[in-house]
Amino acid sequence: MFISLIADYGTGDPAFAEVKQRLLMAIPQAQIHELSVPSFSTLATGFWVAQLGFNPGPRDRLIYHNCAPRKDDPEARQDNEGEGLTYALLPNGVTVVGVNAGFTISFIKQAATALRTVNVARGGSQFRSRDVFPPAAAAIAQGDLSVLGEAINPAQIPDPPLDRIAWIDGYGNIKTTIPAAQVNLEPQSKIVIRIGDVVSDAIYSDGSFKVPEGTLAFAPGSSGWVGRDGQSLRWMELFLRGGNAWERFGRPKVNQQVTQLG
Repeated sequence: MFISLIADYGTGDPAFAEVKQRLLMAIPQAQIHELSVPSFSTLATGFWVAQLGFNPGPRDRLIYHNCAPRKDDPEARQDNEGEGLTYALLPNGVTVVGVNAGFTISFIKQAATALRTVNVARGGSQFRSRDVFPPAAAAIAQGDLSVLGEAINPAQIPDPPLDRIAWIDGYGNIKTTIPAAQVNLEPQSKIVIRIGDVVSDAIYSDGSFKVPEGTLAFAPGSSGWVGRDGQSLRWMELFLRGGNAWERFGRPKVNQQVTQLG
């Protein structure tokens, strides 16, 4: 069993170790890989749930995600209650278990062959992903679906915004939620991109390296997957060859809007 643990605990946070211990109690043979997303970023969480889930990997896979801003109810919380746990099954057999908050399951909602609630307490601990959820996630991963609840209507899940920063990688490349298929430009077209208060010239390219050194490219990036309809989906990326696009735009944050001005 290969488990991708996606959470907003923070890079190097011992919370990852604590959650991994609980999962390994129930699935001792599991290999667990952790991925830290920015605090409260349900958009980044959902993006990586889909990117890891839809793309090739080990046959027996569980994606266990936790990003729970507790924004479903602005009132004071009783017993640390938060958003509920959900189960999804992808067409390739990958199991996804995690909190339904914001955009966490927005990128997979249409493709999932099953989408259901999980009958587990929504409160009981400030650290639910360690203290409450692991037994249910482990049971589901091992084929015990007795904890599953009612079906979730995909229409109740928000659509992902198609004009945001989804991720900044280690090279400063900016991955966006702009679908490549929606960009109708000729290769080498000159355009202008705005992120926050920063505006920069760019070149539309059908391949990031097809631009000279020092040029900001707006091109289909390395992230994407094949949808349930068999169509390939690619996301646009901002890439500064020989530099750092994130620095060029003043170090913007995930979820900021990306606007093509021309």
